[in-house]
Amino acid sequence: MSNEEVVVLSVGGVRYVTRASTLQQFPESRLARMLNHDEPEFKLVNGEFFVDRDGALFSYIMDFLRTLQVSLPTDFSDYQRLRREAEFYGLHPLADLLSQEHLLKPRLEILEVRFSLQEMQAFFRVFGSCSTTVEALAEQITVFTGQQPGQSWSSPFPSQKTLVPVPLERPSHHDVVFQCGTEYSAGDQFVARYVSIKPDNRKLINGTNVLGLLFDTLLKDGFRLLSARTVSSEEKVECYSFERMKRPAGLTVTVNQTPGSSGVAQARGGQKQKGK
Repeated sequence: MSNEEVVVLSVGGVRYVTRASTLQQFPESRLARMLNHDEPEFKLVNGEFFVDRDGALFSYIMDFLRTLQVSLPTDFSDYQRLRREAEFYGLHPLADLLSQEHLLKPRLEILEVRFSLQEMQAFFRVFGSCSTTVEALAEQITVFTGQQPGQSWSSPFPSQKTLVPVPLERPSHHDVVFQCGTEYSAGDQFVARYVSIKPDNRKLINGTNVLGLLFDTLLKDGFRLLSARTVSSEEKVECYSFERMKRPAGLTVTVNQTPGSSGVAQARGGQKQKGK
């Protein structure tokens, strides 16, 4: 059978259409041997290969053959059954990846926002259990500062004077600190700090507005608000806790394109790799 020929499979009553080359990714697998009619258990009926196996789980088998990655939904739980299916089809690299279940399971992320209003300024501290998430959030947030004559806390928009971006405080890899608002300087001058959070283009000075924009950003990124509490009534410190289930990067397999090779499982994320 040529690599470009279309193959139709009926797996447990679920119909799949693919190319022969996809099923031949692993020459030693039963799916590859099926195309040469070397697998009597896979019966050819009216031009379709009939396979008496789990039709729903076979969608993950096909996804692996097409991408050479294992990328499962966050609510997936049938790791053992899928591994059993992979072993049945002779896809041992896939079975090896599925044995690394701890790397495939989604992980719970916790993120905490502390917010404090003090006179004309608002202070923010964001702590996250995942340092890469905090790093990504820090790249979205920019604080701009500048001298403003007679600028007041209630003015939501910056004047036409040039504002200078200032770096955020990073006490550790797991948290980021920034502030907005105004404070007195010499004479009738104010030092104003505005906050911008990508992809929103606004520069906001009011702490409540910044808090709302930060909430919107987190909710759009898959977090959900768990709780809100007052940490210190005297200092007016409020604490908001968020959580989300983060899907892990798909594990990939490297296919060594040499005669008789069936692939080597690799516990790494990213795109598929093909070695020579």
